[in-house]
Amino acid sequence: MKTPALPVLALDTFPHKHSARQYYIERLEVHVGRFPIVHEPHAHDFYLLLYVTHGQGSHTIDLITYDLQPGSLFFVVPGQVHSWQLPADAQGYILFFSAGFYLQQYAATRLTEYPFFNPAHQPVLYLPPDEADILTLFRRIYTEEEAQAPNHAVVVRAYLFLILELASRSYAGALQAQTTYGLLQVREFGLLLNQYFRAEKTVRYYAGRLHLTPNHLNAICRRILNKTASQLIHERVVIEAKRLLSHSAQTVTQVADALGFDDASYFARYFRKYTGSAPEAFRQQLP
Repeated sequence: MKTPALPVLALDTFPHKHSARQYYIERLEVHVGRFPIVHEPHAHDFYLLLYVTHGQGSHTIDLITYDLQPGSLFFVVPGQVHSWQLPADAQGYILFFSAGFYLQQYAATRLTEYPFFNPAHQPVLYLPPDEADILTLFRRIYTEEEAQAPNHAVVVRAYLFLILELASRSYAGALQAQTTYGLLQVREFGLLLNQYFRAEKTVRYYAGRLHLTPNHLNAICRRILNKTASQLIHERVVIEAKRLLSHSAQTVTQVADALGFDDASYFARYFRKYTGSAPEAFRQQLP
């Protein structure tokens, strides 16, 4: 039995009392309480904005981990894999929107021009903790959605446009020293890994796709992430194995097959090597 490599969540995964269906806004602390699945690595078929007002943590997007702190504004595009480590007191706003929602009023070319939606650039803007302009717009969208006044979708779309435009202005003024060739290669490796890790588990395969030697890819990953490409491949396989063992009724043999292992016994040895426990023992220890 084949299983999707990771959850790809749609907007209707997140029911809201007003159910706009083309956008969703919620306070961060409420969102993570209602939808615990967001703590695990996953992707979306929509755009995501996350504005943090309180709390210190981390946010991993396509293998790269960024500091999460007050004033952080994160941008995630459809298909990117992300997960976060949030403190219990984290606060802020999370906003989802479909491309169609934006395009009802604004040009497609503008949506693709925003630098923070380009995988070659850093997907976070660190604003001053006392920043008020963009935060006020998130609050206005939240209030507008709660009120459901006439033409509220048009108003929300206008506020969204202003958020993106103001963020683009601030982003252009920030130094993007982190956007190096090596960082871009790591992000491209992350995209390939999330797509092919079930079938391909060798550094040679991914290095070839990136037109690099295996040693060069390992060196880049070690320099940027302090891990080798091989370690990242094994981590990705183990994360998916844990997800399937935790959230499905599949047998160990079925999980092994879903992850591209021809031999369930080899999969069990592989899992034990990188986790310290057998698959069944791991499953029995779950709460």
